[in-house]
Amino acid sequence: MYLSVNNVKALDDYELELTFENNEVKIFDVKPYLDTGLFAKLKDENYFKMVKISYDTIEWPNGIDMDPEVLYEKGKTKNVIMV
Repeated sequence: MYLSVNNVKALDDYELELTFENNEVKIFDVKPYLDTGLFAKLKDENYFKMVKISYDTIEWPNGIDMDPEVLYEKGKTKNVIMV
């Protein structure tokens, strides 16, 4: 079973902040994918920042999407500072 992505925010250095349906927030590094196939288009930072939610995952305007299971498993849990 995988968790749906409920929110995405493009960060600097080709990273994405993802909020999943269980409210867990993870940072996913897209850099390792930028030299493969269609993902090369994402090297354009302005285009990279056009990421949006599509159904249960993320997508860019040209239809490039990523498996939510990969995003969750390979994403790093965001450190939350408690005050």
